[in-house]
Amino acid sequence: MIRSLVVLIMPFFLLSCSEEQEALHSLTGNAFGTTYTIQYYGKDKSSIEKGIDSVIYGINRSVSTYLPESDISKINRGDSTVIVDAVFKEVFRISEVVHRHSNGYFDPTIGVLRNAYGFGDEQPIESIDARTLDSLRKYVGFAKVRITEKGTISKLYPQIYFDFNAVAKGYGIDCLGKYLDHQGISNYLIELGGELLAKGTNLTKQKSWLVGIEALDSELEDRSYSHVVALENEGMATSGNYRKFRMDTLTGKKYVHTINPLTGLAEQSDVTSATVIASTCGLADAYATAIMAMGYVNTITMLNDLEGVEVYLTYIDTNHEAKWFATEGFKQKMLE
Repeated sequence: MIRSLVVLIMPFFLLSCSEEQEALHSLTGNAFGTTYTIQYYGKDKSSIEKGIDSVIYGINRSVSTYLPESDISKINRGDSTVIVDAVFKEVFRISEVVHRHSNGYFDPTIGVLRNAYGFGDEQPIESIDARTLDSLRKYVGFAKVRITEKGTISKLYPQIYFDFNAVAKGYGIDCLGKYLDHQGISNYLIELGGELLAKGTNLTKQKSWLVGIEALDSELEDRSYSHVVALENEGMATSGNYRKFRMDTLTGKKYVHTINPLTGLAEQSDVTSATVIASTCGLADAYATAIMAMGYVNTITMLNDLEGVEVYLTYIDTNHEAKWFATEGFKQKMLE
């Protein structure tokens, strides 16, 4: 999944537990093309590891475009007989909500464009001109797809290609959280590829879970933080363009990984990073992606009518100066 992993758990929470912290367990592993760390208080980790693997498998089997036999891969190949499961239906529903609130800037049917620009799971088109772009845009549009009463997917054009990567990882984290909830675990922090879900508190510190937002000038080998945020019973996701891009070897043009579904262009808006806190990580994931395409002005307009979503973003103003903005709710969660 092509996302900028700019949210990091503060390192002092990744240290080994002391004898006074025996109830704190930590699990690490691989999922959705990245790594995860789960810290929780409760049962011994051996009793939940298999369940975590099952959750990850279920998400991949439904909406992973990197697995040829997943439901979404079959649908993308034109199989109209696939009856989608609860996972597919929920990421579709989340996408529908964010698509509506963002006035179409979030659109999971953008797959043909992602593939064309080289950010998907197929070979990119070597050179994308206006004519090629117009032909591809025909196969983009959330209004062109629906889930039928039978549970199958109806597409206006068989070439329409679903790509839930901008929401599926966050939703997968939510599913891991639900699994821990069902195991009676009520205090945990899940980090997967820089996205987070916090439940309860850090009992060792008797405080909310603390996480860091990586600074834009942070180096991969020596990461630094611009702010520390307190999370409790909410998800957080970040998207950014400053590390993810592709160069066209023929034209020398730089394509950033944010694609504007309304124009079809892989273009960088004036927003350089977006961190979103929401009730679920799936929603935070989707809104963070939408904001990167929307730009600063459209984002502020959306936030005026949006409840339960807090945002911190960095952007370039009209004087070409780097600025940052945070909603009042987000500021209340910032410790520095």
